[in-house]
Amino acid sequence: MANVVVVGAQWGDEGKGKIVDWLSERADVIARFQGGHNAGHTLVIDGKVYKLHALPSGVVRGGKLSVIGNGVVLDPWHLINEIATVREQGVEISPETLMIAENTPLILPFHGELDRAREEAASKGTKIGTTGRGIGPAYEDKVGRRAIRVADLADAATLEARVDRALQHHDPLRKGLGVEPIDREALIAKLTDIAKEILPYAAPVWKVLNEKRKAGKRILFEGAQGALLDIDFGTYPFVTSSNVIAGQAATGVGIGPGSIDYVLGIVKAYTTRVGEGPFPTELLKEDGTPDADGERLGTRGHEFGTTTGRQRRCGWFDAALVRQTCATSGIKGICLTKLDVLDGFETLKICVGYDLDGERLDYLPTAADQQARCTPIYEEMDGWSETTEGARSWNDLPANAVKYVKRVEELIECPVALLSTSPEREDTILVTDPFAD
Repeated sequence: MANVVVVGAQWGDEGKGKIVDWLSERADVIARFQGGHNAGHTLVIDGKVYKLHALPSGVVRGGKLSVIGNGVVLDPWHLINEIATVREQGVEISPETLMIAENTPLILPFHGELDRAREEAASKGTKIGTTGRGIGPAYEDKVGRRAIRVADLADAATLEARVDRALQHHDPLRKGLGVEPIDREALIAKLTDIAKEILPYAAPVWKVLNEKRKAGKRILFEGAQGALLDIDFGTYPFVTSSNVIAGQAATGVGIGPGSIDYVLGIVKAYTTRVGEGPFPTELLKEDGTPDADGERLGTRGHEFGTTTGRQRRCGWFDAALVRQTCATSGIKGICLTKLDVLDGFETLKICVGYDLDGERLDYLPTAADQQARCTPIYEEMDGWSETTEGARSWNDLPANAVKYVKRVEELIECPVALLSTSPEREDTILVTDPFAD
C-alpha cells in the first residue's frame, strides 16, 4: 500500500488541511511529523468549519488513527483545549484514535514568554515575525538536550530533574531580558496536573507505525508550515524552527525513508506569506502597502492567518521558488489550490526567474543580501472572466485556466496531481491518485 507525505511547497497557508482531510478518507493512519500549534488548518466538512492547530487534520474522520510524532513540539494545555473544542463539534477523540509519541518535546509556558520577550527586544528589521507561542525556544531546548518530553511526565523524580536542568539555562536568559525567574514549584504543579490528561495518549509511535506499515496500512504524513520556511532550505533567518521538507516525515515519526512512496506538494495558484522576510513577487505600491492586484488577491482569497489572524502578504505565482521546493522535497505531484481566486483577472503574471545585478538566475540564492537584490522576471498570460469556483472536472474549467495550470506544470517541472477549486472537499479535480499502488 502507498504511503503519502503532504507538504506545503510555498510559505505555508497553501490549503493543506482540506487536502489532508480529502486524502485521509482513504488512509488508515494520519501522522503529524513536525511543527507546533503556530500553524493552523481550516477544514470545511458538510458546511461545518473545524480550525485545528495541534491535532492532525485526519482527526475529524471517524475510524482513523491520528498520530502526533516526535518531530512536533507540543503545548499540552493547548492540545487538551483543542480536543475539548472539537469534541463539542461532535468529533470523538480517545487514546484509541489519537496517539502522542512518548519522545515528543513539550512547549512550556516559559517558552512562549521567552519567544515574546526576544521579539519585543529585537530592533526593526531583525524581528523574525514569530507567533510568540514558544515553538522556537522549545526546539532549542530539544537540540540543547534540556527538553521535557511526554515520557518525563510519568515519573516525579525525572520530571523535577528535567525542570531543574531547563531552569539552569532559562533563568539567566530571562534575567538578561528583564523577565522574572521561573516559579519552579508552580511549573512542576502545572505539569503534574496536565500529565493525567496527556499520558493516556502516550505511545511508542515509532513501533506502532512500523507495525501498521508491515500490516499494509496506508499512512498519510502531514506537515505544518511550508518548505520555504524550512530551517535549512527556507529564507533564513525568516523561517520556522524545524525541518519542513518531506525528508522530515521519516525522522519526525520514527519510520524509515523507504516507507515513503509519494510526496504531494500543496501550492497556491498565487503566492502568500505571513510575517517578515523576502518575497520577490509581492505586489506593493511605492509606499510599501499592497497594490490593487495585491489587495484583490487578499480579499478574494480571504488571506488572514488561521492561527494569528494576521493579514497575509500577496503576490504573483513564483514558479522559480516552487521548482526549488519540488526538488528539495522530492515532490512527485502538486495540488494546485485557490485557482478560483484568479477568476476575473485580465492578465496574470508568473515569475520564471530573477535578475540579480544583471545576471539571470533560475533559483533564489541563499545569501540574504542577494535575495534582497533579486527582482522577478515575469511571463504574462491572459486571464479568464468565467468562474472556476466549484469545478470538479477539467471540462468545467475555462480554456485560459487550463493553459495557466499547464504552464505552471512546465515551469515547476512537476505535474499537477490534484486541483482544488474551493474550500469544500468535494470541489477537487483528481488527476493522479497519490495513494495508487
